[in-house]
Amino acid sequence: MFIILGKKTVAAVLSAAVLATAVAVSAGGIYHNASVAASASADWGLSFGTEGQPPSGNATKQHLAQFDAHYLGDTSKKTIYLTFDAGYENGYTPKILDTLKKHNVKATFFLVGNYIKTSPDLVKRMVNEGHTVGNHTFSHPDMSSISDKAAFTAELTKLEDLFEETVGQKLPKFYRPPQGKYSEDNLRAAKELGYTTVFWSLAYADWDNEKQPTAQQALGKLLPRTHNGAVVLLHSTSKTNSEVLDTLLTKWQEEGYSFGEISGLSAENNKNTHH
Repeated sequence: MFIILGKKTVAAVLSAAVLATAVAVSAGGIYHNASVAASASADWGLSFGTEGQPPSGNATKQHLAQFDAHYLGDTSKKTIYLTFDAGYENGYTPKILDTLKKHNVKATFFLVGNYIKTSPDLVKRMVNEGHTVGNHTFSHPDMSSISDKAAFTAELTKLEDLFEETVGQKLPKFYRPPQGKYSEDNLRAAKELGYTTVFWSLAYADWDNEKQPTAQQALGKLLPRTHNGAVVLLHSTSKTNSEVLDTLLTKWQEEGYSFGEISGLSAENNKNTHH
């Protein structure tokens, strides 16, 4: 049995003047059978074994690498890749950015079109402070259900265009599938567009604004499962994450972890795969 740490869509309240549909991106906890065929549509899933050791995914690291898709870095190195998903701004990103700056940690923010339209100043701040903005699609559909290649491509290119209009720079080519739903065709199409697909190896139930975990619960879920090469998924909509991030980064740094930029994840895996 695999524990799925995917994403659900919830409603965000926006002004009637906002034309974009509000999309809230969250991580969910459901169960999924491990026997999913790699070529079929699938939900990204993880199986945890020994505490502090990397989990297994429902596709192997080596299989994913052929599509330039990754969920885990070099497990011989104490490196963490910190990522945040955001479909809308819930008031906590400024504090999160302040904390990242305090610790000199660079993160990747996977954003949808709604976020860039409604919070352009925060997107510019992310870029100006050295963080990476990644592609979480324009409208957050189930990409595995899109069989038309042109429609798949449009979800990525529309976000690229919006980012460039907003920031004045090209969007870095890193893609995270909404809800963790994917197919081999998706991975292949993303690679053909020049994208690295980024899943994750560590997340927890932080997405429900009405049932936010306590700080103790959050740290109790994340710290014991931290591992070398971890790709951590958090949500910037989470009040708890904004409150515990300082402690979390402090503890990780005390344990000897460094924080890698997402470009290094692909470079490390490709080097090790072809070594």
